Amino acid sequence: MAKQLNLMGDAQIIPTSLHTEMEQSYLEYAMSVIVGRALPDVRDGLKPVHRRILYAMHELGLTPDRPFRKCARVVGDVLGKYHPHGDQAVYDALVRMVQEFSTRYPLLAGHGNFGSLDNDPPAAMRYTETRLASIAQESLLNNIGEATVDFVGNFDNSQQEPVVLPAQLPLLLLNGCSGIAVGMATNIPPHNLGEVVNGLIKLIDQPNLSDEKLWELIPAPDFPTGGEIIDLEGVRDAYRTGRGTIRVRGVVKVEHLHSETKSRGKGKGKRKRDRDALVVTEFPYQVNKAAWIEKVAELVNGGRIEGIADIRDESDRAGVRVVIELKRDVSPNTVLEQLYHQTALQSNFGTILLALVDNAPRQLSLRQLLDNFLQFREETLTRQYTHQLEGARKRLHLAEGLLAALKNLDTVIDILRNAPDGSTAKAQLQVQLGMTDEQGDSILAMPMRRLTGLERQKLEKEVTELQTEIGQLETLLGDRNELLKALKKELRSLKRRFGNERRTRIVTTEKKTKSNPVAKEKATSPQKTSQATPPDSALIEITQQGKVYWCEEATTEKESKTKDFVVFRSKIPQEQPLITITDFGKAYSLKTDGITPVSAKQKTSLNKVLQGMNPQTEETLLHHLPLPQQDVILLTQQGRIKRLSASEVASIGNRGLSLIRLKEGDRLADFCLTATGENLLLATSSGRILRFIVNDQQLPVTSRTAQGNLATRLWQSETPVGCVSLQADEAVLVISQQGYAKRLSVNTIRRGSRGDIGTQCLQFINRFDRVVGMIEARSDNDKVKVLTNQKRVLTLNLKDIPFAGKDGVGDRVITLKSEEAIAEIISIINY
Repeated sequence: MAKQLNLMGDAQIIPTSLHTEMEQSYLEYAMSVIVGRALPDVRDGLKPVHRRILYAMHELGLTPDRPFRKCARVVGDVLGKYHPHGDQAVYDALVRMVQEFSTRYPLLAGHGNFGSLDNDPPAAMRYTETRLASIAQESLLNNIGEATVDFVGNFDNSQQEPVVLPAQLPLLLLNGCSGIAVGMATNIPPHNLGEVVNGLIKLIDQPNLSDEKLWELIPAPDFPTGGEIIDLEGVRDAYRTGRGTIRVRGVVKVEHLHSETKSRGKGKGKRKRDRDALVVTEFPYQVNKAAWIEKVAELVNGGRIEGIADIRDESDRAGVRVVIELKRDVSPNTVLEQLYHQTALQSNFGTILLALVDNAPRQLSLRQLLDNFLQFREETLTRQYTHQLEGARKRLHLAEGLLAALKNLDTVIDILRNAPDGSTAKAQLQVQLGMTDEQGDSILAMPMRRLTGLERQKLEKEVTELQTEIGQLETLLGDRNELLKALKKELRSLKRRFGNERRTRIVTTEKKTKSNPVAKEKATSPQKTSQATPPDSALIEITQQGKVYWCEEATTEKESKTKDFVVFRSKIPQEQPLITITDFGKAYSLKTDGITPVSAKQKTSLNKVLQGMNPQTEETLLHHLPLPQQDVILLTQQGRIKRLSASEVASIGNRGLSLIRLKEGDRLADFCLTATGENLLLATSSGRILRFIVNDQQLPVTSRTAQGNLATRLWQSETPVGCVSLQADEAVLVISQQGYAKRLSVNTIRRGSRGDIGTQCLQFINRFDRVVGMIEARSDNDKVKVLTNQKRVLTLNLKDIPFAGKDGVGDRVITLKSEEAIAEIISIINY
C-alpha cells in the first residue's frame, strides 16, 4: 500500500470553518480600509494619504519660501517611503489639496495645470510643480516631532512617520472630507476659518455653551465655490446629530442684454434686440460646470425646459459667468425655477460627520468635533511645552556651568594644563568645582573665544532669558487657565493670518413679519361692521355664484336649501394674494381692499375685484386658492395634463397670467395641487380612473407656455371630469348624473402610468349615465354640495356614502325628479 503524502510536513493543522475564516478575514480587511485609507482622523482632519504627502514634502524641505518641485518627485517619495499604493491615487489626492475650487483652504501651492471647475484633468505629474502652502506649514508642520506627536514605523520599518500631525486648526471642519469605507461613509462640508475659530474660543471660555449659541457663531458650512444655502433645517440636523441634508443653490442674476442684428432685405439697417438673460456666477459645491451646461442644453432640446434661446460659457480667470439668454416675453423667474428643479443648480449636500476617534469610526455632532480637537490640541501643547521646558532646563544647566567656569578661570586652566587627558580633566572639574558630567563635557568643548568679555555678557544674558522662559513654561504647564489662554492667543493669530470672508450666503425662505404700529392698533381696536376694508388678516369667503366678502368667523349655513353657498374659505393676510383660476387657463389676483364685509347688504362680485379680468368675459371661474406652495396640476377637456412649478404662479401681472397654452376649442377641466411622490388620480365621464405617481418621469415640470402631455386615452364622447392628488391611504368620491356614488380608497385602484386607460371604477345601470365629478373624501364629517340641471342644491354627508370596491354601480344617494340630472359636485375648500 502506497504511503500517504505528508504535504504539510510537521506543521500543525488547525481545522477552521470556512465562514468563520471568511468573516474574520473580511472584518480585518474592512478595518484596515476604514482606519488606513478611507476615513479622516478627528484630530488633524487628514486621511493617511494626505498626512503622508504633507510629511514627505516637509522632509524634502518644500516650504513656502523655497522653489517649487516636480509633483513626480513628491509622489515618488510618498510611494517609496510611506504609501505603497498606486501613483495615480497619490497624485489625485495631491491635486485636490491644490485646487481652490475643491478645498476651502488649500494646503499646497501649485504651479501648472491642476484642472478646472469643468472637471478638466490636471496635467501629468511630470509637468506640474508644488510646494507647501503657508497655512499647512504654520498650522500642521511647524512643531512636528516625536516630542509633540507619536511616530510609528512605515510599511517596511525603514522609516518613521507621524501617527497624526500636530494640527493647530480643526482642518476636518475647515476643508471638509469625503470618503467611502466598507459599510460606512463620511461627507463633511468645509467651513469658514474665522467662524470656526470664534466657536472654539467661545467653547474654551464657556464649555457649557448651548448649541443654539454655538450655531450663531458657526451658522453653516462655507463652500469654496460660494453659492447659497437655502434654510438651515438640514444644517441644524447635521450639527445636532452628525447627519443632515443641506440644500444649496448657485448664484444667478438677471441681466438685460442689448444687441444689434442686421435686418434682412435690401436697404435694411440694423435693429435692436433686447432680451433678458440669466447669468450664473457661482455653482453649488462639486457641480461640474461643463456637464451642467450640457445637461441644460439636453433638457432644452428635449422640450423639458422652455424659454431658453441660447446658452454660452463666458467664464475666464476673473470668475464663473454662464449666460442663459431667454426668449422674448419669457419670465426669468419661470426659467430659473425650472433650472432649480431639473438641474444641479439646486442640489442637496448629504452631510455625514463621521471620523476616526481613537482609531474607531464615530458619527459626531459639531460640538463633539470641536471638543475632540480642543482636547487633542491641549495634549499636543502640553507635550510641546514639556519638551521645551526640558530643553530650556538642560540648556540653562550647561550655561550655568560655563559661567561658573569663567568665574573660576584660573582653576579651570590649571586643571586643563596639568591633566594628562580629557577624562581626568573632567573628573577634576567635577571634584574641584562641583560640575556635573554634562557641564564638564560642555567646558571641555568650549572654544577659546568664549573666554572673552563679550561672550561672557552673552552667556549671562542667555541665562537670564532661559530662567524667564522656564518660569513661563512652568506657569503654562502648572495652570490650565494659562495654557488655554495661550491656545486662544494662537487661534487668534492664525485667524488674523489665514482667515477670510464667508463665500457661501445663507438664504432663509421664512417670511419675517415687520413691526407695524398701525396694524397693532387695528388689531386691538374693535372693528366696525360697516368698514369696507378687511383687517390685516381676514377670513375671506367666496360663494358658488361668485360673491366674495370678509368676516371675522366662518358663516353658518342655514338648513333651507339656499341656491348660493360658500365654496371657498381661507384666512388670508392683506399682503398675500388670493388667486382665481378660470377655464381659459388663466390665473387672476384678487384685490382684497375692495371686498365688503359679510354684513353689507350688497356683496362684492368676484369678477369685479379680480385684477385684469374683464367683467364681460365668458371665462368660468374654476378654482380659488392662496398663493400655492406646491406644484400645480392642470387638466384640460381634451385630455392633456401638465405640471407647473408653484413659482410660476407667484408673479401675476395686471392682466392676469396664462398658465397653459390651450389648443383651439380646448378648455381647462380641473385643477389640483401636488407634491412629488403623491398619487395623482384622473377620472373620466365613462367611470375610468387612472392612478400614477407624481415624479419627473411620469409628469415632468414644464413652463407656462407648454400645452402639456397626454393624460389618458379618451374614447369617443368621453371627457375628463376631475383630478386629485392624494396619499395612498386616502379616498375619493365619484358620483354619476343619475345619483349613484361610491367612496373609493386610493389603494383599491390599480397603479399605472400616464397615458394608460386606467381602471373601470364605476359601472352604470343606465347606458346613458355618466360620471360628473370626482373629489377628495378625507373625513366622514365633510359635506359636499350637489347641483342639478334644475338649479337645485343638495347636501350630501360623506359618512352616509359607504366605501366600495372598483366593481359595481355604487349606491344611489340622491333621489331625482323626472328629467332631473346631477350637473356638478362641489366640495367646500378650506385653506
